[in-house]
Amino acid sequence: MHKNTICIWYDTDAEAAARFYAEVFPDSAVTRVNRAPGDYPSGKKGDVLTVEFTVCGIPCLGLNGGPAFSHSEAFSFQISTEDQAETDRYWNAIVGNGGEESACGWCKDRWGLSWQITPRTLMEALAAGGDEAKRAFEAMMQMHKIDVAAIDAARKG
Repeated sequence: MHKNTICIWYDTDAEAAARFYAEVFPDSAVTRVNRAPGDYPSGKKGDVLTVEFTVCGIPCLGLNGGPAFSHSEAFSFQISTEDQAETDRYWNAIVGNGGEESACGWCKDRWGLSWQITPRTLMEALAAGGDEAKRAFEAMMQMHKIDVAAIDAARKG
């Protein structure tokens, strides 16, 4: 077991979510499915209680805790991408599997978990500061999925 693991609360679909992430993202896998040893408020003995998995090497624990809590943008995974093809692949996988688009490279998967699909060129522009960062930021503010060519053009002015 890892010393620090991200615990993500799901209603009942932790295993389906973890398997989806493992299919979509590199260095991701479902490593263990744990079943409830007895009945609990939102489930029965034998139901999937927790799922241990990784997303891009980050250890996670999915907890089927019932409907008491839901996801918000206060927590998100940020996935760095190298180019438009990689950006499109992850964005389309999330949004195309019952998810929804948001602004500035953010989207939600069908379980309500937020993702930032962020091309490296955008992060490099913001880190550069000054006019380059301002132009890239203004371009990003007009986008849902990030357009790498538009960010690169904005960086150059």
